[in-house]
Amino acid sequence: MSETYRPMWEQLGLDLQAHDALLGVLGQAYEDIYLSQKNRPEGMGYFDFVMSEVHGLRIKELLDEKAEGRKIIGSYCVFVPEEIALAAKATLVGLCSGADFAMEEVDKILPRNTCALIKSSFGFKLGKVCPYLESADMIVGENTCDGKKKAYESLGDLVDNLYVMDLPQVKSEDGKALFRSEYTRFKEAVEKLTGVSMSAESLKEAIQTVNAKRVALHRLSTLRKADPAPISGLDALLANQVFFYDNPARFTESVNTICDELEKRIQEKQGSFPEKTPRILVSGCPQAVPNWKLPMIVESAGAVIVGEESCVGERGTRNLTDDSGETVEDMMEAIVDRYFQVDCAIFTPNPDRLEHIQEMVAEYKADGVIHYGLQFCQPYLMEAIPVEKALEEKNIPCLRIETDYSMEDVGQLKTRVEAFVEQLR
Repeated sequence: MSETYRPMWEQLGLDLQAHDALLGVLGQAYEDIYLSQKNRPEGMGYFDFVMSEVHGLRIKELLDEKAEGRKIIGSYCVFVPEEIALAAKATLVGLCSGADFAMEEVDKILPRNTCALIKSSFGFKLGKVCPYLESADMIVGENTCDGKKKAYESLGDLVDNLYVMDLPQVKSEDGKALFRSEYTRFKEAVEKLTGVSMSAESLKEAIQTVNAKRVALHRLSTLRKADPAPISGLDALLANQVFFYDNPARFTESVNTICDELEKRIQEKQGSFPEKTPRILVSGCPQAVPNWKLPMIVESAGAVIVGEESCVGERGTRNLTDDSGETVEDMMEAIVDRYFQVDCAIFTPNPDRLEHIQEMVAEYKADGVIHYGLQFCQPYLMEAIPVEKALEEKNIPCLRIETDYSMEDVGQLKTRVEAFVEQLR
């Protein structure tokens, strides 16, 4: 891939030497973690291909779209509505933020005790190794926490196309009014960027396109409830991660193809893990590519992850947008209604998230919960202890983990996870 796309990367202004190093590490990690799995569904071959071309063919597709006049919008959060981008003839893609890179440079701009996800997003920019970031005509930040809110002030000095969306912290009528006004403002900004005013027809089509992606993942999630689990947590997480990068129609078709295969595996009692393997629900912070550390540790310890209560998981995709409206105004309100249901830890109070965790434990027949928190991610770390206490009061075992993107604590985490899995047995 490197030789084929080298001129493209150079044109985007990437640091080719640093980018080669990143791809080398990413490729080796993928081989060690993903390709070493046994009993994988054949349909995962598509996602293996996506990952092999994640900085290659997919970037070429985006640049081809740009050459035809289409705008590319990059985002870091599930609160940025893909429906609005698609309706105004733009493409929304996720931006790099799942690994440490150029940390020495990042530490010159951000405090050391900044959340790993925020530092990672800066590292990919400062290191000049994220082609999605460099391809974007607009980068959308969102004030989901104090760390991001202040970090975007610094990021604005590094990019010339940053748009920041404000978000409420309380689910109230006033909060929803702010949410509505911010989505209206975003709609106007996207229309200005593209020069296209969305119509009722284009917005309805966009809603249906994004809903189809979510329905496909809902189908995958439902199949994970079977015992033996027909797919590993690692592979299911990968599908959730690719959700943010891939062409929407192609992604939907590929997920449905693998679901067809998983249904046959369930009928034949064929699993990626043996029957009665301890089943774990992971809850908490999002796990962006290539953050596969925790699921690798869990599943190498003899358990299977059957669900993710996460933005890169069910929290980010479980609700659909009502497409029954006939006007742009009606459908914009439906988009507001849909995204306002997301129970991110930025909201206070946030009882819906705890209820959702408990619902998922029951539905997926999970034996225990691992609450995953990134170091210095205050919203999720503050919720971790109350979540753990509430679960244990209902006799649901819970393990709280706080970590970052480095591999330095793998040994310690492995010991703790193995003990937890043994407890579940």
